[in-house]
Amino acid sequence: MSTTMTAHQLILKQRAELLAVLCGGGSAEPLDCVLDLLLACEVLVWEDYLSIRVAEKPLCSNVRQLLDMVYDKGEDACSLLLAAMSQVLPEEQKAGLCFGKECAVVGKDRPDTATLTLLADRPVLVRKLRDNIDGALNALLTTGCFTIKDCDAVQLPVYTPSQQVRKLLDQVRFKGETAAKALLQYLEQTETTRPNPEDKENHLSANCLLYQKKLRSSVAAQSHSLSTYGGTGRFSLDDIYTDGLLEVTDGSGETLTLGLEDVVGPLGTLNEDADTVLVSGEAGSGKSTLLQRLHLLWAREALLTNTFLLFPFSCRKLNAEHRELSLKELLFLHCCWPDRGQDEGTLMKGVMKVATSRPQAVGPSLKRYLRKEVLLKGFSPGGIDCFVKKHHSDPAMARRVIESLQANTVLLSLCHIPVFCWIVTKCHQELLGGQDVIPQTITDVYLLVLQHFFQRKSPQSQGVLGKAWLEEHLDTVLKLGQLALEGLETSCYVFSGYELQRNGLKEQDVSLGFLIYCNDLSVTDCKRYEFLHITLQCFFAALYVVLNRNSDRSAVSRLFQSQYRQLSSLSQRCLGHCIDSSVEGVESHVTETPNLQITAQFVSGLLSQRHHNLLLECCPIAVRERKVKQVVKSLSKGMQRHFKSIPRPVEGEKKSMHAMPSFVWLIKCIYEMQDNSIAQETMAKLDVEHLKLTYCNIGPVECTALAYVLKYLRNPVGLQLDNNSVGDVGVEQLLPCLHICHSLYLRNNNISDEGIRKLLEKGMKCESFQKIALFNNNLTDACTQHFALLLKSKQNFLSLRLGNNNITSQGAEQLAEGLSYNQSLEFLGLWGNKIGDSGAEALAAALKNSTTLIWLSLVDNGVGSAGACALAKLISQSKTLEQLWLNKNCISREGVECLIEALKMNSSVKEVWLRGNNLSPEEEEELSKQESRLTF
Repeated sequence: MSTTMTAHQLILKQRAELLAVLCGGGSAEPLDCVLDLLLACEVLVWEDYLSIRVAEKPLCSNVRQLLDMVYDKGEDACSLLLAAMSQVLPEEQKAGLCFGKECAVVGKDRPDTATLTLLADRPVLVRKLRDNIDGALNALLTTGCFTIKDCDAVQLPVYTPSQQVRKLLDQVRFKGETAAKALLQYLEQTETTRPNPEDKENHLSANCLLYQKKLRSSVAAQSHSLSTYGGTGRFSLDDIYTDGLLEVTDGSGETLTLGLEDVVGPLGTLNEDADTVLVSGEAGSGKSTLLQRLHLLWAREALLTNTFLLFPFSCRKLNAEHRELSLKELLFLHCCWPDRGQDEGTLMKGVMKVATSRPQAVGPSLKRYLRKEVLLKGFSPGGIDCFVKKHHSDPAMARRVIESLQANTVLLSLCHIPVFCWIVTKCHQELLGGQDVIPQTITDVYLLVLQHFFQRKSPQSQGVLGKAWLEEHLDTVLKLGQLALEGLETSCYVFSGYELQRNGLKEQDVSLGFLIYCNDLSVTDCKRYEFLHITLQCFFAALYVVLNRNSDRSAVSRLFQSQYRQLSSLSQRCLGHCIDSSVEGVESHVTETPNLQITAQFVSGLLSQRHHNLLLECCPIAVRERKVKQVVKSLSKGMQRHFKSIPRPVEGEKKSMHAMPSFVWLIKCIYEMQDNSIAQETMAKLDVEHLKLTYCNIGPVECTALAYVLKYLRNPVGLQLDNNSVGDVGVEQLLPCLHICHSLYLRNNNISDEGIRKLLEKGMKCESFQKIALFNNNLTDACTQHFALLLKSKQNFLSLRLGNNNITSQGAEQLAEGLSYNQSLEFLGLWGNKIGDSGAEALAAALKNSTTLIWLSLVDNGVGSAGACALAKLISQSKTLEQLWLNKNCISREGVECLIEALKMNSSVKEVWLRGNNLSPEEEEELSKQESRLTF
């Protein structure tokens, strides 16, 4: 872009790019830094700042307001805005942007009031106060300028340090001249009396190093093993730990794969000022075990070597604390006490927090304050094999278990969730022993583990249980179920011995292994217990709801209404006091919903006809049938809520439903019931042409449920599953509903060539299947032979998008073979591959006789002028092509001139995009004058 343009013109021309860099990462810090500079140089006055920085509005709206306001202020203001952005943005974000000529700020007289000084020196003050916020607040409290309430408003934990400083400066300005003078005076004093940090470090080092050694020892003891079966059996974490899939989305929206060492590393950081990393994953995905592994490696000095002290916490155990604790007590009571120098356990600069959560438990308003969010997506297929082999020392037995899983893809799909993989592996004897019913659902798997645990304690010969095994252990099941349900309803996951006694549980019940001891190193004498896994607590709660003859008649309905409750209980949870009340009001209703939803899922499965005989003697038929009707009615109502929310289609667009995660949950409940009539009746009421399920944590388990239900749709739909965790196994699970999909969107889903092979084998036989999008997967040249065969055989296929994969010129040549026989394809996207000139030449030759192609994208493919000249021949011959995208390639002037000559012979082409090629700004300007349809 030419630097001769005025600042006015640069802001107008680059508006979209400037908007993207200021809000692309989701952090408001770049915008705030720019606003600080503009206030300091008087481009903005205070009223302008208040109208721009509106917390209730989305970040992008605030940035647009800034751009509009500065643009209206004239050329000088625009120059200063560009200069401020150039100063604030990192070099990688400035690439491709032009900030005009350097702009010197005209020297101004120093402000004559303290409040104006706060504005003039705002950028410097933010830096100085970031590490002195506590001292500044104390000074303002001491002088009477601030109240405790003022300090609390500034120090809300959801604010980053920089945001706390800006909140402080805003408050001080509001308080007036006296407060502003007090703050400036405090800063002057700190500048002159700042202590030598080395003296303090030397003084602390002896006690701190002793405590570090003790803490490492304690954390190692706490983390080296996993408990099983009532604490009597233990696995060494080294022997059993298997890496799960870890992903993070960077500021540009690209998904990156992480190693364990990257969880707290810089990779994927969105907000440099934030200090909290969130690891999110579904129940049973291995979040707690991952943190335990991090703890153990830190204790051994094998990972996190720059972390001086590490304090592990369990939010479940913190929820059981009813006393007020100081920070010192909190750290030491739940970890270990220093032998001496307890007053030196102060928080240091650079503190980092790592927390785990379910994906929907933390909403957008809180995610703004995260350093990054790491997604834990369970095991890969290779991870499942590795886990099974680690569990079985006998290679032959491990091989038998793996073979049985591969023969049952439904069971294999469950095993992508580590806790299910553990259950299936642990229950291998029942699995391989000729079960009457092969496990198909999550409920089936948990009944398997229930049977396995009881069988271990069975006094009968060889521990064989009879067909009435559930009835024989009904009393224990109900007592455990009552404890589990009461715990879920009160968000209690840790139980005292008294609570067990109150529910009639005895030592022999505990010894079964469903409950384990909570091992706390520095805790009191009283024993505390928790269920082996939270999902097991949900399962027992579901058993109680189904089997208790005296339960409240509305118990089933209440479970399914949990997602619609407006719970106000977040403030009672661990760390609830850290959350601004305005945020709580928005998100409190999702606090404990996931556990209740899992329970409802199990209730649906237990009431399936598949388990009728098992429950026959445990629950009267009339009671069971009443509960079945309640579940069916609740599912129907839940689905109707979604269907009623479908907006009317805009004229010319398809009727679309953007499904929410709760829709997926309802689908899973229907699948657990395994009743075709319920699935069929539900889908008969869904009338859409496009079903969008993006960012819904769809994995292989969810794919199984979706296919089971969606196959009953009356008319074909477009199924959009972008940005999930489908994988190859999930693709295979979707095959039963492929006949009802006219379009399938699977962008960013970790799919490989093998998954595509199976998909296309089925797709070639499905008349309705016409479009597929597979951007950002793990595809190579090996997949193109299958696409070539599809294009040859399906003369109604319309759209193929394979962007950002690993396809080279060889793959493009294979694809071209299929394209040369196809007379239906309208859209072909290969953005972000490596096809080069030879690949472009092959595609151009194959497509030159196409009578249907409308859009072709070869962006970022290493295409040079030779490839451009080949594509020019395609342009000159095509009667249908409208758009050709060639951005970010290596095309020089020669190649563009070929395209210009071809465009003279073709009036149907509307646009040829050529941004980011080997052309100077002067060449771009000259060539665009020759042909207006070129976009640089």
